[in-house]
Amino acid sequence: MAVKTVEPQDIQAIHRMRSLSIERRTAQVNQVRGLLLEYGIEIPQGRAALMRRLPEILEDAENGLTERFRAELNRLLEELRHLEAQVAPFDTQIQVIAQSDETVQRLMTIPGIGALIATALIAAVGEDVGLFRNGRALAAWLGLVPRQHSTGGRERRLGISKRGDVYLRQLLIHGARAVMRWVERKEDATSRWATALKARRHTHVAVVALANKIARIA
Repeated sequence: MAVKTVEPQDIQAIHRMRSLSIERRTAQVNQVRGLLLEYGIEIPQGRAALMRRLPEILEDAENGLTERFRAELNRLLEELRHLEAQVAPFDTQIQVIAQSDETVQRLMTIPGIGALIATALIAAVGEDVGLFRNGRALAAWLGLVPRQHSTGGRERRLGISKRGDVYLRQLLIHGARAVMRWVERKEDATSRWATALKARRHTHVAVVALANKIARIA
């Protein structure tokens, strides 16, 4: 039987430090993309695309980069690699926690929830889920429901609200996006529901709706 060894406050601290490291890494990625754009070199958004292309750009002697800028770009690449290394230990700690915590393991049985999301839920909510009267209340607290605006007796649904834990909301959306890639190949009730939703709504809307459903199940 698994034995709990880490308190929710400790898990929260790990996730907070991980989030700060990722924020610094994202800011650095965006800075490098912006600098390259000034030289006419456009790279798709995302860390993976930049880390794949940057070494190639540095090795290309015909792309018009000055020696001074090339040296600065190389320094920024090393900083990015250092920031990558800072995130890895937090991910390792999270995996260790997941192996020893029964609540985390139960959450991980839900499609779309891995060790990262499960521990982030524990960190955000703790063990007192009674703070939320039902699953919909948790989803609303996380900002995974459409904002509503009424005018002239008519109700309009706007974009998703921005309340709650932004970090956890983003993780749940990433988890839902991963699940959404495979729903057409599965026959369970959630996959059929997601497939039907995906067919009639914009992909991003369907992903957020699935993230809402995952949070409610959790």
